[in-house]
Amino acid sequence: MAKTTKKETVDKKNAPKTETLRSWRPNKQQRFVLGCLLVLFSIALLVAFISFYVNGQWQTDQSAVSQLGDRSEVVQNWLGKFGAFLADLIVYKGFGIASFILVRLFFLTGMFLALELSTKKLKGIWFWDLFAIIIVSVLFGFFATSAPELGGTIGYELNLFLQDYIGKTGTLLTLLFGLIIYLIFKIKLSPEKIQSYFDSTKKEFKSELGSLKPQQAESAYNLEEFAIEEDPELDNIHLKSNDSQFEINKEALKPTINHSSEIDLNPVVKPVQMDIKPTSVAPILHTEEFVIEKAEEEDIIEENLASRLVADFGLFDPTLDLSNYKFPTIDLLKEYSTGGITINQEELEENKNKIVDTLRNYKIEIAQIKATVGPSVTLYEIVPEAGIRISKIKSLEDDIALSLSALGIRIIAPIPGKGTIGIEVPNKNPTMVSMKSVIGSAKFQEAEMELPIALGKTISNETFVVDLAKMPHLLMAGATGQGKSVGLNAVLTSLLYKKHPAEVKFVLVDPKKVELTLFNKIERHYLAKLPDTDDAIITDNAKVVNTLNSLCVEMDNRYSLLKDAMVRNIKEYNEKFRARKLNPEAGHRFLPYIILVVDEFADLIMTAGKEVEIPIARLAQLARAIGIHLIIATQRPSVNVITGLIKANFPARIAFRVTSKIDSRTILDTQGADQLIGRGDLLYTNGNDVVRVQCAFIDTPEVEKITDFIGSQKAYATAYLLPEFIGEETGINLDMDISERDTLFREAAEIIVNAQQGSASLLQRKLKLGYNRAGRLIDQLEAAGIVGPFEGSKARSVNISDLSALDQFFNNEQN
Repeated sequence: MAKTTKKETVDKKNAPKTETLRSWRPNKQQRFVLGCLLVLFSIALLVAFISFYVNGQWQTDQSAVSQLGDRSEVVQNWLGKFGAFLADLIVYKGFGIASFILVRLFFLTGMFLALELSTKKLKGIWFWDLFAIIIVSVLFGFFATSAPELGGTIGYELNLFLQDYIGKTGTLLTLLFGLIIYLIFKIKLSPEKIQSYFDSTKKEFKSELGSLKPQQAESAYNLEEFAIEEDPELDNIHLKSNDSQFEINKEALKPTINHSSEIDLNPVVKPVQMDIKPTSVAPILHTEEFVIEKAEEEDIIEENLASRLVADFGLFDPTLDLSNYKFPTIDLLKEYSTGGITINQEELEENKNKIVDTLRNYKIEIAQIKATVGPSVTLYEIVPEAGIRISKIKSLEDDIALSLSALGIRIIAPIPGKGTIGIEVPNKNPTMVSMKSVIGSAKFQEAEMELPIALGKTISNETFVVDLAKMPHLLMAGATGQGKSVGLNAVLTSLLYKKHPAEVKFVLVDPKKVELTLFNKIERHYLAKLPDTDDAIITDNAKVVNTLNSLCVEMDNRYSLLKDAMVRNIKEYNEKFRARKLNPEAGHRFLPYIILVVDEFADLIMTAGKEVEIPIARLAQLARAIGIHLIIATQRPSVNVITGLIKANFPARIAFRVTSKIDSRTILDTQGADQLIGRGDLLYTNGNDVVRVQCAFIDTPEVEKITDFIGSQKAYATAYLLPEFIGEETGINLDMDISERDTLFREAAEIIVNAQQGSASLLQRKLKLGYNRAGRLIDQLEAAGIVGPFEGSKARSVNISDLSALDQFFNNEQN
């Protein structure tokens, strides 16, 4: 059997120490204390390392390190014996002078913790600093072999190790490669940066030479710098050089400009003792002071409030209220068969020969045939000869069934995705598929689905697992006794084995009152109900309408939460809530999946009709995004039960054995369900291919063991409460004015009292009225208290027994 993995919550008290340490997260005070400790430790290391190299103390203290227990032993290290021990261990026996990088590491780590900075950068700092420590240590071990204190023992030994295998040249090349790696990834040095540096230097050199004339360029490096001298009276500025002098009249420039006419674009420049032409050097003008102020960049906070909360408290865990909850064990399920599928070779050969002979009788030759044995059905895949029409083979379904003496065969022509034709033939001795083998399979245990459901096994004996969240709703139908109730139990059991009570809730509707009663034991764990109701499992059809409307209210409320959170579905919403990005004080909460299960839908349609169909259709259309999913089962797959409105919103369907092809088309939109063999044999479709599955069998005692196991554990205070639904008033205002009554009011009252039946159709026949006027009369009779309120398909009750009581009623009204 495949190895199983269980999702269990660790008991904090009984948890191992390693698990406790993994889940430990320091708070602000602990982070500050730890950070200060690391900073002080880094300072201590720095003092110990510096004193290790000062005045050759490493030589004087080396002999004393082995005798640290002797208090009379004197060491020269500034940090005492502890410093001498650290220096000897980390520097001399460790990495040598590269150990100073450790001082930087501990100091930065302590500052990050003490100042509550983001620790994301620390990973990169630690990686590259440790990388640098190794490279620097080996480099000193390579070049400073006569000074072991520089490279340390580790650097020296690593150097010898590399030289033994790749020689000195290879070791040097390896070290150079390590330096290049460090420069590229840590210093971000690249060929483009080197090239741009030399290009910029070259451009600057060319621009300096280009600004001078040829004769000046030749002596550019011999010219002395200009000296600027100011007169004491600040009237003139003299510029002097070896070759020329200039004098600029400073009065020509004013600090402020009052009128545009005062701007002098040609300041007065008079040459003084010029030996060269004035145009040989550009005049220098005194301009106003031009200050460029650079705005300071705002600090970027890498950690927002949500990430700070996550760092302090971790992700929100919805399972904390039931942190000790244990999932049901697989031992609670029963193993009905051992050894897997039994292959009867004689039966396979006999069926193969009969299929080939039957097709040859109709001049259909087969090029190839292959058999795949399943739990209850064997699939024979045939490849006909070229030129054979597929429709001809499909028309021989009954003839092949007759030759095989089979309960019913199903021909798939062609098999989707394959170039073959499939003939499904029931096995004479079918193998029962146990729920234990399906739940224990690796395919189910390792399924990464939101709502995984293990239905059973396919013809190829593979566990068939589907995701209810992707369906998003499921319609189950089939004749009586063909496995619908067992299928519902398999669906519910799958979810109980995979989802925590905080993650999923069930709304169970059981008109039969006996199929789902076992799940009463897990009411406060997994079930949802209306406020002020005693039983979570709904067995009264009158309460179903309120429950469905309450789910519609829950749907609308959830969509409002998704809108405020600016997400599109429940998965994104819950991830955002776990990351503490949504404020519970604003009404946000963790949203569990809600699954509505109706065991007999036809009974609801018969009693409530549109009152049930309309909210179910509304939920099916809209509720998938907010985590409300519907599973509806019925044993009456007729068009008045499974209407077009229902089918349009239930793409995922399961068909058990039915009695006619019409029923099969009603469920699946194709035939095939009429050829099933019963006992859990089903066809599953989700709008594309049809898959044949043998449903896993789970008996009532197994369900009882599972519910007892869950029900015996600590539970929530109550079941998950749905929002209260307040329906619109169906009657009219009881304070209706008597003068507004219809002229036929008294006559209608007498007819109703005589017949003791309050219906609008009776008034239509007796008074020859239209439906609208008869309906208004019934509403007025209800307001007067003569007839009772509307009760669905039942007739209204009559509150007045005879005509004499009616006369007394009218007399009292007049008085």
